Amino acid sequence: MDTLEIIRHFALDGKAVGVKPLGDGFINDTFVVSTDGPKRYILQRKNKYVFPDVPAMMDNIVAVTEHIKKKVQDPLRETLTVIPTLDGRYFFKDSDGEFWAVCLYIEDTVTHDVASTPDMARQGGLGIGRFQALLSDFDTPLAEVIKGFHNIRWRFAQWDEALRADKAGRIGGLPEEIAFIEGRREEMLSFWKLVEDGVLPMRVTHNDTKLSNFLFDKATGKVLCAIDLDTVMSSTSLNDVGDAIRSYANNTLEDDPDYSKVWIRLDMYEAYMDGYLSERKATLSASEKEWLAFAPLYITYEQVLRFLMDYIDGDVYYKIKYPEHNLVRTRSQMALLRSMEDNYPEMRKIVAELLEKE
Repeated sequence: MDTLEIIRHFALDGKAVGVKPLGDGFINDTFVVSTDGPKRYILQRKNKYVFPDVPAMMDNIVAVTEHIKKKVQDPLRETLTVIPTLDGRYFFKDSDGEFWAVCLYIEDTVTHDVASTPDMARQGGLGIGRFQALLSDFDTPLAEVIKGFHNIRWRFAQWDEALRADKAGRIGGLPEEIAFIEGRREEMLSFWKLVEDGVLPMRVTHNDTKLSNFLFDKATGKVLCAIDLDTVMSSTSLNDVGDAIRSYANNTLEDDPDYSKVWIRLDMYEAYMDGYLSERKATLSASEKEWLAFAPLYITYEQVLRFLMDYIDGDVYYKIKYPEHNLVRTRSQMALLRSMEDNYPEMRKIVAELLEKE
């Protein structure tokens, strides 16, 4: 269907007069909708293959954003505003079976692709810390829109099957990498058991904490709100922190083939944690504070496992640019995890000092 025809199914404030593509997202197709009034909107075709239950995903987003709106000074700028269809649903399913959703365009904002400085890393920490703090008392069950996401017990079930099947005939050349995974299996399962047992409480998690998923106010340059909420689910808050540090504090790219360049930058780590804890410290439990520094190790380990598993399976999940790409990613993340393990005492010390900071 034509996008201008699709947008007419939504309850806009004004008549849609134009639809233009926005960016080149890897998962969803995104468009900016102009109207005959002052408001603009974001139209997205949701990827039904990545998100098999789009209605449940939209229910998650609406529940979370409505909760945030009750707590902020400017509800139309400090979180997304989901626009319903004319018949009151939060998605439209077209004649091709594709799902579409609309939210208000937040004006006078900018995004940044990467955290290139400690100050920018701190802003990223502020962003996810504020997001989590606003939702720290949220108690509505959320749908699991991606099965087993960050659940290492689920990942190990996939891993064991990948080793058994050896679909691409590659495991014979991977003794060091497989030993790396197996040597840390029990440690990672022990951490995840803290989540399963409720020692680490279930919270609302964003699950895609890259810097480009935050809007910054154009006038002040400060982080404004989290966007791209498709992966919002219930898990431990620590997953978001670990995922952010894996990205923000790596000295190089996650697929750098020169592993000597791979290490954790403690200045970026400290800046991110400073921003995060300035917003989140008051609403973290004692167990969350105790395990906060371990979160980057857990998420980086999971990513090692996922890259290697995809290489073993024949590169069926992650897009690759050359035949050894997933193996290079695996080894690069292994180097990052080793650096984190070497620096773990200092990482814990930094968190402890920031928790004591007034």
